[in-house]
Amino acid sequence: MTLKIIPNPDTEKFKEVTQKVIDNDGYCPCLFEKNDDTKCMCKDFREQTTPGFCHCTRFMKIEIKE
Repeated sequence: MTLKIIPNPDTEKFKEVTQKVIDNDGYCPCLFEKNDDTKCMCKDFREQTTPGFCHCTRFMKIEIKE
């Protein structure tokens, strides 16, 4: 399975969460710790092997056909 990362197709939600990330110094607004693993795009999402959203729904992974 090949996954592609795209911004949330709900542009209003994407803008809202992007502002929260900016306000949080580039860290995921849904995670309490601030470290390299929680910098947006967080480690959990980068390592996610299934389609779906990241913690804050700013980005999503979709399956693409090759």
